[in-house]
Order: sequence, then C-alpha cells, then structure tokens
Amino acid sequence: MHKLYYSFPEFIGQYFKGKIQKISLDAGFSCPNRDGSLGRGGCSYCNNLSFNPSYSSTKRSISEQLAEGKEFFAHKYPKMDYLAYFQSYTNTYDKLDRLIDLYEEALRFPGVKGLVIATRPDCLPDDLLDYLEQLAKRCFLLVELGLESTLDRTLKEVGRGHDYACSVNALNKIAQRRILCGAHIILGLPGESKEDMLSHAGRLNTLPLTTLKLHQLQLIRGTRLEEQVRNNPAYVHFFDAGSYARLLIDFIERLRPGLVLDRFVSQAPAEWLIGPDWGLKNYEFTHQLEKMMRAGGHYQGRLYSGSNN
Repeated sequence: MHKLYYSFPEFIGQYFKGKIQKISLDAGFSCPNRDGSLGRGGCSYCNNLSFNPSYSSTKRSISEQLAEGKEFFAHKYPKMDYLAYFQSYTNTYDKLDRLIDLYEEALRFPGVKGLVIATRPDCLPDDLLDYLEQLAKRCFLLVELGLESTLDRTLKEVGRGHDYACSVNALNKIAQRRILCGAHIILGLPGESKEDMLSHAGRLNTLPLTTLKLHQLQLIRGTRLEEQVRNNPAYVHFFDAGSYARLLIDFIERLRPGLVLDRFVSQAPAEWLIGPDWGLKNYEFTHQLEKMMRAGGHYQGRLYSGSNN
C-alpha cells in the first residue's frame, strides 16, 4: 500500500529524535512591498497580523517570544525541542548584522535546535546567503520562500513585485549552498482556473525544493483584496471545504513523491477572517482529506512522471 503523502513529521524525524515544535516569531521586520522599495500596502491578499499567534509580538524580544511559545506548547508533550520560526513579513529584509544578531539570539535559547526563516525570493543578498550557508553546517536550517504562484500574470495581478523567474533563481541559489529550501503556494488566487492551479505542481516538481506549504485563498480584513471583492464579488472564487479537498487530491497526485508536504490549509483568526469559514480546525480538515485519499486510492505521486514535468 502506498503512503498517502510525505509528511513534515516524517521528514523532520530524520533530523531529531522525539517531538520537535515550531515556535512562530515576529521580529519586527517590514517588507519591500510595504515600505515603498517595491510598493505600498503589500500583496493584495496579505495582512500579516492574521498569521501571528498570541505569544508572537514585536513588543517582546525574540527570547521572550520563545519563552512564551515554549510555555504555550508545554502541556502537549513533557519533553520537546524547538525550531525558531521567523514567520511574519520578510525575515531577511534588514541589515546583515541585525539579522545575524536575531538568528543567533534564537539559537542560544534553551531547546532551540534550528531555524525556519520565511522570506521573499527577492530578499536574499549574497552576503546573507554566505552566512546561512555556514549556519546550515551548525544547525537545522530551512529557508521558506513565498512563491504564491508560478504564473507571472497572477503575480502581477496580486502585486507581488517579483516574477516567477526570480523565485526559480532564488531557490537555485539556496540549493547550491546546500541549504534546505521550501516554498509556499496559495490556491485560488484571482484569475487562476483549476488547470492553472494544477499546472503549478508540474513546475514545482522541477525545482530544488525540500518542502511545500499549500493553503486556500482567504479573504482577510484590512487587505486590498477585501476592497476588490466588495466592488466585484465575482473577482475570485472561494472554495468550500469539499471542493478544496478534491483540488488538493488532484494536486498532490501530480507532485513528485520526495517533496515534503508541510501544510494543506490555513485558518486565519476569527477577528481577521471574512471568509470562507469552514468551521474546521486545520487538523480536522487534514483528517478529512486523508480519509478521502484512502477511500479513493489516492496518494502523492500517483500521476507524477518525471518526463511530463
């Protein structure tokens, strides 16, 4: 029997014994798509405040956020280690000295065994990559890039400020330094048909990716997308849970088996989310997805062929 998919816990178990938990951090970074370097207001769908857990706040130092995060998760397992997850905004967008200070502060915190750094493809200068190359020899390091789409027309429509070629170049530069790299894709962005979304899988298969995060488009308060949908309700199509799960199954079956699937769905906090609200926790949706895959004989890579990607 084929396993359903290559999960992040299975992957991370190759590096650590026992439970390992990501602790999300907000280091107070900005974004070139917000501060005027590339644009103002960010991508049309984005309000990073909707990503932050309660313990993640720029009013607290990195060490304080890690301490509160550790306390938050302490009830789940009597013993676990941690990955410091620099999540909010663009976590390589600052002077190199400050970046190094923040990363090293996180690594000094008791129990932190490595870093996950989320950033944009256009914010990876060579001097930072040189440092990260050496860092990856000392600890676990995963650099996640927000690709969001592999179609240039979509990237332009949502105001990303970079094209797909930029993403490919950045991933190749990371991989050449033997740094683990991940990507993030949003399914349901404006103007993308089902065929467009499934075409992402074929392109992702050719990239030097270790991990992939997927999630559905959500309508978040305080975003440009909120105004666009208010003016034109047909501007985007929002999935219900069942149709999104069916799309995911089609997508997963086209992915190469060695690609780690870190996430399938996201749920913004109620105070930020306009819709769709499925009434499901992330793990509940994943359980339903897995049940559908088992029932239908679906699994990652079933429709994958290296020759057609």
